[in-house]
Amino acid sequence: MTSLHFRACARGAGATPVKGHPLSFSASQNSMPAHPLAPYGWDEEWAEVFAPYGAEGLVLGRVVRVDRGQCDLATAEGTVRADTAFVVPRDPMKVVCTGDWAAVDPAGADPRYVRTLLPRRTAFLRSTSSKRSEAQVLAANVDFAVVAISLADELELSRVERFLALGWESGATPVLVLTKADLVPDPETRAHLLADAASAAPGVEVLAVSGDTGEGVPELRQVLAGGTSVLLGRSGAGKSTLANALAEAPHMRVQAVRDQDGKGRHTTTTRNLIPLPAGGVLIDTPGLRGVGLWGAGHGVGQVFAEIEEYATGCRFLDCAHESEPGCAVREAV
Repeated sequence: MTSLHFRACARGAGATPVKGHPLSFSASQNSMPAHPLAPYGWDEEWAEVFAPYGAEGLVLGRVVRVDRGQCDLATAEGTVRADTAFVVPRDPMKVVCTGDWAAVDPAGADPRYVRTLLPRRTAFLRSTSSKRSEAQVLAANVDFAVVAISLADELELSRVERFLALGWESGATPVLVLTKADLVPDPETRAHLLADAASAAPGVEVLAVSGDTGEGVPELRQVLAGGTSVLLGRSGAGKSTLANALAEAPHMRVQAVRDQDGKGRHTTTTRNLIPLPAGGVLIDTPGLRGVGLWGAGHGVGQVFAEIEEYATGCRFLDCAHESEPGCAVREAV
């Protein structure tokens, strides 16, 4: 069956790529010798930032996994493990995270320590589930935020909008992926679902894919090639199956969805950075049961750009768009 591919044509569709977009570092690779970490997103701008630490004899690495006070990093010498004791800030938004670039002790040091983190270009944040007002960093230095929504469940547009708002706020480019497309074989039904999803995703690439059959996976690979992507969604959305399909290897363990309620179990328990054969890397994340918005004012504005524009035509500046006379938003919708 031919895969369906939908791009919403609305305001925001021509968003300017953020600093660190894959197009920027693919051009850099043409102007300098290939770096061993180029497949992980290394470019000339990172080289300039890291230069002072390299002069001190420290080693460059990208964090591929964080685990109980230690982390694994991809370096020119291969994957190394280092202690994070020297980079444990009080601010939870500055803790070591998968996707960070870091300066690490050279080989021979025992133990090896992460000495500093390079400034992040982008960061994907969400509000924690605790009662305290805190943010949790899910991934760092991300170019694409891939939001996985399962077609095995009823399409909840409000959830789609919250995920996309977080994606825009991070500085990354959101991509909406409707997974388990093989469970909706009827072309007309699937087209309606794609159109509904696109209506909640102005300016966002929307694709229907199946990690099991491979449908839509080549198109998604092409979109993500060369960049750093983070895969987000609820448990049971098919993220691990999709990650394995994109990587063309069984990197992530897969579990079945519970029959009684259709909910998934946490297959992924840590955030892992996986190299992709077509170029770029993918960060798989544990399933998110809730989508807590953290400082996502810009992201919300991007998702609801048309509503914001209508609001400028309201008679009253403090219009709540409920029962006020002259409300342009209510007239438009």
